[in-house]
Amino acid sequence: MVQLDPAKASGPSAAGLPMYSGRSYPVVSNVTGPNKACCVTPILPQLLESGRRFDMQISGNHLRVALGTRRYIVVHPWNRAPLGHVRQLALDRTSRVYVFQRTGTPIVVLGPGGELVGSWGTGQISDPHGIFITDDDRVLLVDRDAHQVMIFDTRGQLIASLGERHSPRFGLPFNHPTDVAVAPDGQIYVCDGYGNAHVHCFSADGTHRHSWGGIGTGRGEFSTPHGIWVTADGRVLVADRENNRVQIFSGDGAYLGEWGDLYHPMDIYGDADGTIFVTDQAPRIVAFSPRGEVTGRCKAVATYSHGIWGDIAGNLFLCEHTGSLTKLERLS
Repeated sequence: MVQLDPAKASGPSAAGLPMYSGRSYPVVSNVTGPNKACCVTPILPQLLESGRRFDMQISGNHLRVALGTRRYIVVHPWNRAPLGHVRQLALDRTSRVYVFQRTGTPIVVLGPGGELVGSWGTGQISDPHGIFITDDDRVLLVDRDAHQVMIFDTRGQLIASLGERHSPRFGLPFNHPTDVAVAPDGQIYVCDGYGNAHVHCFSADGTHRHSWGGIGTGRGEFSTPHGIWVTADGRVLVADRENNRVQIFSGDGAYLGEWGDLYHPMDIYGDADGTIFVTDQAPRIVAFSPRGEVTGRCKAVATYSHGIWGDIAGNLFLCEHTGSLTKLERLS
C-alpha cells in the first residue's frame, strides 16, 4: 500500500481526507528504493480526487497492463523523434515503424529504439489516413480526401495506385476511404469510409472485383467503416465505428457475424497466433480470440489510439493524434 503525501493536497474531501486535482500529481510519500522518485500519473484521477489509499504495481516509471494472460510494460512516449499529427502506423519485415502523419513529412520511419531512420512522401500525399505493409514490404497508403490508395516500396517509390485521384464516387471506389488491408492470397480490401459506407475488394493486380455495404445499422451495413483487417483464414474484419461493432465477412462479402463490447472502434490488428486487437474511443484495447471471445481489455493511452500494429516479438505499438507513440512491451 502507498499513501499520497498530505502536504501536497489541494483541499479536504467530504470525508476529511486530502484532495488532489489538476494534471500534475504529488510524489508517493512512502516508496523506497529505485522507485522513490516515481510520480502518480494522471491515469488515476478518481482515486486521487477521493483521497483514498490505493494499491499500484510500480515498475520504474512505466505502467503495467494486461490483455488476458499477456502482460506488458507501457512505454510512453516511445518515439524519440518528434512527430506531428499522427494517423496510423505499421511495421515492415525488419520491425521498422512507419508512421503516417498529416503534418510534416507524411511517412516517418523509426528504428528499434524510436529513433529517426528515414522519411518520405512530401508532395505525394494529400490527406494521410490508413496504412498497411505487406509481407514483401509494399507500403499501401490511404489518401483519404484525395479518394485514392497509393502503393509504394519502402524507399518511397510509387508502384501503383487504386482509384482516380480527386474524383469521389458514391457507392464505388472511392469516397473518402479510411483503411486498407491485404489478404494472404494478395487480394486488397479497402474500407470506404467517410463518404461511402462500403468495402471494396481488388485483385492483387489492382482490378476492382466487387463491393458490398451501404448506410445503416443492419447486417452488412455501415456507419463509418474505419478500420479493416484480413485474418489468416481469409475473414474480413471491419471496424464499424458509430455502430460500435466489428463486422466479420467472408472474402466475397458474405456476412458471418459481429463482435460487440466496443465503443467507436478505430483500428484492428491481428497477431501471428490469431489474436485480434481492436482499439476504441473508451479509450482501450480489446483482445479477441479468433472465435470472437473477449480475452482481455486494458487502457494504455490517455487519448484513444487511432492506429495499432505489432512486431514478431509480441510487442504492440499505438499511435495518438497528439504526436505520441506508445509501445506495449510484452513481458509474458
